[in-house]
Amino acid sequence: MSGDMMNTKEVARYLGIHEKQVYALIREEKIPATRVTGKWIFPKKLIDEWIETSAMKGFKEAHQKSRKVAGALLAAGSNDPVLDILQTSMRGLYPDLYIFSANIGSLNGLKALNGGFTDIAWSHLLDPESGVYNIPYLSTCLPDIKAVVVNLFYRELGFVMAPDNPRHVCGFEDLVKEGVKFINRQKGSGTRVLLDYHLGQLGLSPDDINGYDKEVYTHLQVGLSILSAEADVGIATAAVSKLLGLSFVPITRESFDMVLDQKTFFEKGIQVLIDVLTSNEFRRNVQKLGNYDFRDSGRIIHSEH
Repeated sequence: MSGDMMNTKEVARYLGIHEKQVYALIREEKIPATRVTGKWIFPKKLIDEWIETSAMKGFKEAHQKSRKVAGALLAAGSNDPVLDILQTSMRGLYPDLYIFSANIGSLNGLKALNGGFTDIAWSHLLDPESGVYNIPYLSTCLPDIKAVVVNLFYRELGFVMAPDNPRHVCGFEDLVKEGVKFINRQKGSGTRVLLDYHLGQLGLSPDDINGYDKEVYTHLQVGLSILSAEADVGIATAAVSKLLGLSFVPITRESFDMVLDQKTFFEKGIQVLIDVLTSNEFRRNVQKLGNYDFRDSGRIIHSEH
């Protein structure tokens, strides 16, 4: 079936569920579908919109529940191992403060923030024209709030492969080589935005990449896909390659930022997060991962007027 339309088997694979569950969703009228010549078909565009709408509904419910816990904040967007260490460090020092985080990609994190479904968006979206991260996206993704952008850290992003790089992947042009299996990040993630930009610059088609349609939601999942030989190459942080003993070819040094409403910035949980982020103890815990730059950590790099 064409890439614009999917049958029940294809949509089940796309959603990562059993085909019987797809039929259940059809019966309950919870999924966009139409019947043609006795068979169910699913427009991919409508399925993608349905996924995003369902995700936002889930965040709204989670946000309402999190507000029942005193001192709780909800975060959504990109991911990084440092965030886990940061949140663990916060809980150790301030057990009454909580941050509930969801990995949905930078772009959807900003949309969730604008919709009032989350308090914090973790983001590393590159604007290719200016070379600036995150700030150029505020006007289109956050039209309804006055945003403040706080730098958390700079990190290295690159290709991760099995030890000794057996497929000899050194650049984006190598992703289309015969026999190379790629593992991708989900649409809307900062990593996906970066990949698609470079493919466009080189005139490469996603259709020529074996595995472009195979998506995972975290950098760690990319690394585990390589480790289990499900894929030969993916794009992830240097920290993930170091943790899993994988080969690493750097692509760029990117700014990983926290985006939030100016009103939220002064809440106790945010101020504690910044205090922990800039503490010597936290830096010592992260130092073993390597490849992080905290020179602007905790600094406001942009504020809407």
